[in-house]
Amino acid sequence: MSVPASAGVPGALDGRVVLVVGASGGLGEAASLACAEAGASLVLLGRRVPKLNRLHDRLQKAGAAPALYPLDLEGATPDDHAELAARIDAEFGRLDGIVHVAAAFEGLTPLELTDPATFARALHVNLTARWWLTQACLPLLRRSGDGSVVFAIDDPARTTGAYWGGYGLAQAGLSALVGMLQAELGDAPVRVSGLLPPPMRTPLRAKAHVEAEDRVARSPVEVAAHCVALLSPAGAPHRGQLWSPGAVLPA
Repeated sequence: MSVPASAGVPGALDGRVVLVVGASGGLGEAASLACAEAGASLVLLGRRVPKLNRLHDRLQKAGAAPALYPLDLEGATPDDHAELAARIDAEFGRLDGIVHVAAAFEGLTPLELTDPATFARALHVNLTARWWLTQACLPLLRRSGDGSVVFAIDDPARTTGAYWGGYGLAQAGLSALVGMLQAELGDAPVRVSGLLPPPMRTPLRAKAHVEAEDRVARSPVEVAAHCVALLSPAGAPHRGQLWSPGAVLPA
């Protein structure tokens, strides 16, 4: 598994403000802890307040002082995302990175039998809401001088097969978004990348695999260093790319 030398090194994110979207999830919690260890000031966004509070307490015991931002991406409007950006600006005066690890997945279902509301929710939370939030924060990221947006993407080569429904289609859309947005940003001081993590032992994966028989899944802690790498200056070579540990795929 290839990781840039600075990944996971204390100080790799010193002076940077990072927004973790989906901080209360499996990878979100691991990424938050890794970013704090690397020196980032954190804004933790999630919809489960009790989990956010527990993560806040854990980070505080480790010497961090994260800000909490409870928000349900399913019901949030573009105005809500604009308010988020404004509040980060007022509180920190900057935003240097966003790592998108929030996800919605209800399980494997044939398209023909998928509830329309479930299909729409999967597309919105996994794709549309990610873009709305990023769009609202782009002006702040430009001011950073080295802004970074990291989208965690479930490998479309696997999730565009049968039964993955709106979730799988959203992963394909995210893959296209990385290349499209970077092409439009050009040489702007904002870089966009996609992280294709290996299978992880998380509640989301358990909805599609029997945990007792899942021999390939890894701990999200192993993947968190890759989030830090892409958010840090070491992630610059992955601008506009989908990065799978050990390989780089064209966006």
